[in-house]
Amino acid sequence: MTDNQQVPFGSGMFQGQAKFVDYAHMNQQEVQVNTLDEPVMDTLLRDINMILYKLSYVIIPRMKETQGRKLRNWDLWGPLLLSLLLAMTLGINSNQSSDTIFGTIFIIMWGGSAVITVNAKLLGGQVSFFQSVCVLGYCVFPINVAAVLITFLQSYLGFFLRLIIVGAAFLWSTFSSLSFMSSMMNEEKKVISVYPIFLFYMFLSWFCIFI
Repeated sequence: MTDNQQVPFGSGMFQGQAKFVDYAHMNQQEVQVNTLDEPVMDTLLRDINMILYKLSYVIIPRMKETQGRKLRNWDLWGPLLLSLLLAMTLGINSNQSSDTIFGTIFIIMWGGSAVITVNAKLLGGQVSFFQSVCVLGYCVFPINVAAVLITFLQSYLGFFLRLIIVGAAFLWSTFSSLSFMSSMMNEEKKVISVYPIFLFYMFLSWFCIFI
């Protein structure tokens, strides 16, 4: 790609130096970005744009439209930030040692993703480790929201209100992840493949209620 060559996309255009373009919608065959020469701010804006774009598919799952394709172009920035946010939020809200809670949540996030991936692979699913971590990490966003609400409004929320908020977040996270993961599972063994996903989000939700 030369300096004068243009790559149109939506309302944005890439020409010469890197600009803020919706790269999340573009695959590697559509554009090659020289990240070594671009400004740091352009790199950060592009990564933030990709994270927000993928979160939009978690907030509003589109099971029939995407069939898991959007998050197959995986990245680990979003899951890393969300796991850190959840660990810090639950650590602040806990009566136990914040370091213990932080380490526990971090291990559950990444270890649980590995277990779910191995289970799916053994049952004939077509999913890679990083795809699974990406999907499960992004889909924990509703539980993050519930944890933040409980942390800052805990004096106004009784147990049943907390249960309703966390229950809604659990269902939202589970449904969002299934809308992506189901397309990569073995159709004949899909129920057994997705069962660990329920346990994964249920365990994280349990921490939000009782920690």
